[in-house]
Amino acid sequence: MAAKESKDELNPDAVSKAVVPSPRPHRTPTDYLALAFSTVGVGYFPIAPGTMGSLVGVGLYLSIWAGVDRVLTSNALAKRLTAVYVFTPQLAFMLVVIFVVTMAGIWAATRAEKLLQRKDPQIVVIDEVAGQMIALLSGPFWFHTWWSIFTAFLLFRAFDIWKPYPIRRLEGLESGLGIMLDDVAAGAYALIVNSVLISGYLLIFPSSR
Repeated sequence: MAAKESKDELNPDAVSKAVVPSPRPHRTPTDYLALAFSTVGVGYFPIAPGTMGSLVGVGLYLSIWAGVDRVLTSNALAKRLTAVYVFTPQLAFMLVVIFVVTMAGIWAATRAEKLLQRKDPQIVVIDEVAGQMIALLSGPFWFHTWWSIFTAFLLFRAFDIWKPYPIRRLEGLESGLGIMLDDVAAGAYALIVNSVLISGYLLIFPSSR
């Protein structure tokens, strides 16, 4: 199977195409919902839609993380609880959100692929959203600075484009499963590398804790 190029390629024709030999069906409300979810409003950008999807992932992650942190912290302070009562449920909640986004993304990407009659359509960027959110789980989970967020973003984009083993193999999985899992793996790579960077920083500058 020919290797797919990044969704940020300036020449969209370079993306491998596998046209489904069926006529274009009448679109239902569910079809439009799948297209809306799979493109997250930025998939139709003419330049770097994958990067735009990653930025949506950053915004979504930080918005949810900040909201949950605010609720849990205020509750912990009111009940005089330790920080573990904030970080543990916060991490669990973010993992649930990422799981839901990934599962819904598999469904939406599969449906979008059939509707658009194209293998891994360039406009489908929900995979970048899920992968970027995974990369932002870099630990220690409670340590978030502008640079740790920025490096999580850069590392995910790098792994998503580079596609080290087994990311490129995962692309060969069927429909939405292949679309989503290669970016999930890229996010996991970015998470590991960024966690090492953050841990090294905290060892060198312990006062940052």
